Amino acid sequence: MIAFIQCIIKYVFFELPQFKNANLTTALDTFAFTSLVLATICIAAAGYIINDIYDVVTDSVNKPEKVIVGKYISENMANNLFMGFTIVGIILGVYATWDIDKNSYATIFLIVSALLYWYATALKQTILIGNILVSFLVSLSILIVGVFEISPMITLDSRDAYLFMFKFLVDYAVFAFLINLVRELVKDLEDIDGDYKAGYNTLPIAIGRDRANKVAFAMCVLTIMAIIYYVVTYLFENQYLLLYFIFLIIGPLSYCAIKLLSAKTKTQYSQLSTLLKVTMVLGICSIMLLKFV
Repeated sequence: MIAFIQCIIKYVFFELPQFKNANLTTALDTFAFTSLVLATICIAAAGYIINDIYDVVTDSVNKPEKVIVGKYISENMANNLFMGFTIVGIILGVYATWDIDKNSYATIFLIVSALLYWYATALKQTILIGNILVSFLVSLSILIVGVFEISPMITLDSRDAYLFMFKFLVDYAVFAFLINLVRELVKDLEDIDGDYKAGYNTLPIAIGRDRANKVAFAMCVLTIMAIIYYVVTYLFENQYLLLYFIFLIIGPLSYCAIKLLSAKTKTQYSQLSTLLKVTMVLGICSIMLLKFV
């Protein structure tokens, strides 16, 4: 999903007529862009691995059929894979920074790797902080393409035009952050039994399932309101995007909000989590309709 979204930004968003007609070009060639995508994927994979290592207890309750560490591979092997993916991801990221002559950007990959480790080992067990961090990192996977592609090309004369381009990506990153934050809350509700057994202090455990349902509902409604404001302000005159957002984004989110008021079972939360993930991808795919704006 990360690779798909980043390719949409590279080969659809940056190729929009609005930018091409203004002679706005980007920095990364195909090889350097591939390195950036693979770096992001490797570091994300390392994050999933270290998360699985520290989630053996919770996963054995929440999803025993998906437990890998200790069942299919040893914890030692998992730690080696974590280190391997992290190192490869950082090396690929450093190459991408070298290609655009922005060596200081290499710290992004180091910081993200450290944050993913911190999340898996400590922050995931806390109220909301881990949810917010993961959602931010999801949005960063969108912004990082813009940072690498746009920042090396900015000159005094082209600054305003490139910042206008980057603003679109910021809007989509905020969209991804909000939806993923709702999804993180739903996943905590889904995993409440295993998290409780492991001694975690997630939001549903701290305030109870019913109240956490209401918090997730409120967050979902806030996201819907933000999207409606954006659509009315910027897209209302565009029939294609208006219909797209109403039926494929606002509609599914409204369904999720309504269901959150009554959801109680693991199956219900799992379905809502999947729907939120699909909705986020569909939201990013709306980039393909921006040429009609």
